[in-house]
Amino acid sequence: MSPSEVNKKWSELQGKIALDFDTEKPDIKVMLFLIGVQELGKGPRKFSKRQKEELMHIANCRLFSELGFYELEGVDQDGWPHWKLVKQIPSYTLLEQEMLMKSLIVTYFEDYFRD
Repeated sequence: MSPSEVNKKWSELQGKIALDFDTEKPDIKVMLFLIGVQELGKGPRKFSKRQKEELMHIANCRLFSELGFYELEGVDQDGWPHWKLVKQIPSYTLLEQEMLMKSLIVTYFEDYFRD
């Protein structure tokens, strides 16, 4: 996807999520949190600050697994997924990082809403 396509789809996704959750347009961190909650598979509930950080890490790993950087190792006794880095992630500029994350998040939700 071109940067303009990514930004267009990103804005549309933000609008859909804002409407679904009756809130302001979410930023990347909120989207990562939502993906983490989805990947954990335990539904919405109260999470500690540490758990929220872990959920965003789960989301990052899940998204970057699509590019072959992470692989799911399994889940622990509490049902939390654990990932291992299998390929070093290249250094990206801040703009490249933002566009890559937006693109991966858009693709994740397109796949999610398609199922």
